[in-house]
Amino acid sequence: MNFLVTGGAGFIGSAVCRHLINNTDHRVVNLDKLTYAANLSSLEAVSSSDRYRFLKGDIADRDTVAALLREEEIDVVMHLAAESHVDRSIDGPADFIKTNILGTYQLLEAARGYHAALTGERRDRFRFHHISTDEVYGQLPLDGGLFTEETRYAPSSPYSASKASSDHLVMAWHHTYQLPTVLSNCSNNYGPYHFPEKLIPLVILNGLEGLPLPVYGRGENVRDWLFVEDHARALVMVATKGEIGRSYNIGGRNERTNLQVVEAICDTLDALAPLEDGRSRRTLIEFVTDRPGHDLRYAIDASRIESELGWQAVENFETGLEKTVRWYLDNEAWWRPIRKGRYAGERLGKAAAG
Repeated sequence: MNFLVTGGAGFIGSAVCRHLINNTDHRVVNLDKLTYAANLSSLEAVSSSDRYRFLKGDIADRDTVAALLREEEIDVVMHLAAESHVDRSIDGPADFIKTNILGTYQLLEAARGYHAALTGERRDRFRFHHISTDEVYGQLPLDGGLFTEETRYAPSSPYSASKASSDHLVMAWHHTYQLPTVLSNCSNNYGPYHFPEKLIPLVILNGLEGLPLPVYGRGENVRDWLFVEDHARALVMVATKGEIGRSYNIGGRNERTNLQVVEAICDTLDALAPLEDGRSRRTLIEFVTDRPGHDLRYAIDASRIESELGWQAVENFETGLEKTVRWYLDNEAWWRPIRKGRYAGERLGKAAAG
């Protein structure tokens, strides 16, 4: 089939593109606006494939998207293009409204017009898969509970509110216009090619350079961690096998406090790349003032995708973290220009635990 992946130069999107090219026979069209967190070097391994095409473009440009859908005879839209960093949404929510809500609306309208013109088998196999976050559900208490697909939405940041809005648009376009949509909500992803404003790559790179490792509050906030390659496999399964009009929660069943995550990174770095003075990197940890509206705990119940589609996470947190740390140790050519160039130290002092 022909896949359109929006935001395919981002962290999760590039993992999806690599998975589709390396592990399936499908064709991939990658549409990405190339904003600050996009990186085409994350796609070098597949860029020469005759089943891969990159196009720079904006999902909010309905005419361009509609023409692309027709030209490439797209069978599956996987919508990952989004502004996704909570801290940035607090500082400047406007971009999140424009991309995550208005951009999704324009993409849905382009897909609706395209789908209406399809006939026969091509119409039957068309899917629009919207990829979202567990943050739309708000927060859980520390002492129990899991997010299920029936959990009431209760977003608490401009980012999560914008994603909740886009989720509702997608389901409304299914119910009102019969657009064949599927929806997935994931827990925190980590792994290779992760932009270094997020917690795990930020701590890895600060730790490598012996810089402070600031942690919000007391580091008690809990997240469920999902290795990005496990997520990419799950997303393709949802897009191709998921039931129309249904949503699927995708999580790794790997809950950790933010402090536990930072300490695990410190210990892994100490084992693989010790500091010259022999200090433990745990001595670099500093507690800083918590951010506004910081949700206490997220945790996903992935029973539906496990039972209905047969997906299982391959990596646990320990194996996935070691693979991630080793990747950053071996791929300085990928992350060093980000640290020195357009990122230019911005937010490098923040352990932004989303």
